Amino acid sequence: MDRFPAFMKSQVNAIASGSQSKGVQGYVYDGADGSQLAYWECATDGKSLEHVHDYDEYFIVVQGCYTLIIDGKKIPVSAGEEYLLHRGTTHAGEFIKGTRTIHAFGGKRAERANPYLQV
Repeated sequence: MDRFPAFMKSQVNAIASGSQSKGVQGYVYDGADGSQLAYWECATDGKSLEHVHDYDEYFIVVQGCYTLIIDGKKIPVSAGEEYLLHRGTTHAGEFIKGTRTIHAFGGKRAERANPYLQV
């Protein structure tokens, strides 16, 4: 598959553009404990700006490649590979067109495009 299935792309769960990089579309689900599960599809090559979380982040690359940048070191994470970022780790990244990732966050990472659509 080159895309996530249509049922996973409900506009109720669409992530706001301010919570993701340009050229990326994502969807988010909230856990009862305040955690989130999000997944992204990259329509273009691009970058995520340097940032830090006060919670852990786990992700797996489903397709393509997401290159983490930590302390200036580039760490390519390719399809089928996973990575755990511990809270407080400053990181950025680069992605190629067609990359798809699934992320689990130990806290709230993403805002919805239209929070009023929530059920």
